Amino acid sequence: MRVNNFLREKKWALAGMGIGLISLAAGVARGETTAVLHKAARICLQCIGIS
Repeated sequence: MRVNNFLREKKWALAGMGIGLISLAAGVARGETTAVLHKAARICLQCIGIS
């Protein structure tokens, strides 16, 4: 009974988390991790004034 109540109360949060995990897996499968890492490093270096 407690599990059913938990799932009923949190169904939108669980659905959002599932969609996020699917999106993350799709990005990794497409090889976008390196592009995101390079962009993040570039932005970080610009913030501290190195590049």
